[in-house]
Amino acid sequence: MKSGEDVILRVVNLKKYFPLGGWFFKRRSGYVKAVDGVDLEIYRGETAALVGESGCGKTTLGRTILRLIEPTSGEIYFEGVNLLKLSKGEMRKMRMNMQLVQQDPQSALDPRMTVKASVGEPLVVHGIARGRELRRRVLHLLRRVGLGEEHMNRFPQEFSGGQRQRICIARALALNPKFIVLDEPTSSLDVSVQAQILNLLKDLQRDLGLTYLFISHNLSVVRYISDHVYVMYLGNIVEKAETREIFKNPLHPYTRTLFSAVPIPDPNLKRKRLSIKGEVPSAIDPPPGCRFHPRCPEAMEVCSRVKPELREVEPGHQVACHLYR
Repeated sequence: MKSGEDVILRVVNLKKYFPLGGWFFKRRSGYVKAVDGVDLEIYRGETAALVGESGCGKTTLGRTILRLIEPTSGEIYFEGVNLLKLSKGEMRKMRMNMQLVQQDPQSALDPRMTVKASVGEPLVVHGIARGRELRRRVLHLLRRVGLGEEHMNRFPQEFSGGQRQRICIARALALNPKFIVLDEPTSSLDVSVQAQILNLLKDLQRDLGLTYLFISHNLSVVRYISDHVYVMYLGNIVEKAETREIFKNPLHPYTRTLFSAVPIPDPNLKRKRLSIKGEVPSAIDPPPGCRFHPRCPEAMEVCSRVKPELREVEPGHQVACHLYR
């Protein structure tokens, strides 16, 4: 059983609304409710996965947690410190503990900067190292991610996708962070390269005691790397459980539909593929009650009126669904 001291990151009722461009009688014409009241906890040294369809708010949530995007409301606690109470200078120091690895390593790296300059930039910006010490630290980081001295003076376009992602990981490690948001870090890579990067991430977590928020839509990858899974739909968390439990016993109708698409390694076994009817509703004007109810095959009358709260229905397994009242 985990204790409160084991929680490195806690998010309380976090919201991020993006205003639309127009005005109507001196009021905004509307908002895109990308993240709408999210609670989550991530334990020290573990990997929490955030899954859901494209456009459900996963990336926005990850960037808002790091305060790369300022939230509309809510609270973000990192090691007990409310990040939203920190000044820009205090947040700059705190961000040394919190890093991001983006989905596309090609766009994340400046094509005009050498590997040494890209990986060493955080060390220079924070006044940690220059000159020979900078070179020594960059070389140490490159070797940790499976690259070498011969790569230091090359440019990003000279590398494969997997090598570029290793460079991005090395840069994220430069300031010795405790927590890293991994935003679909393997989705643009070949399957064999994905496995190499996932194994690298697991090795780094073991050796350095890192904590990850792993954002992905690839459930097979999530099953391999994560300890806990949060399922997100249209800005809300609809289910949360340990990885083994949620794959064995998904409860929310949306989760069951998502997980029915996961391949079974045994060719003699077949899983019934579930489908979701209709299109994802607009985040500008989400449905009342349960946001999934217009597409849910098990929707009841109450689902269209009352928004279900995320509640524990089994030890460590939480779900927001009226089927489990």
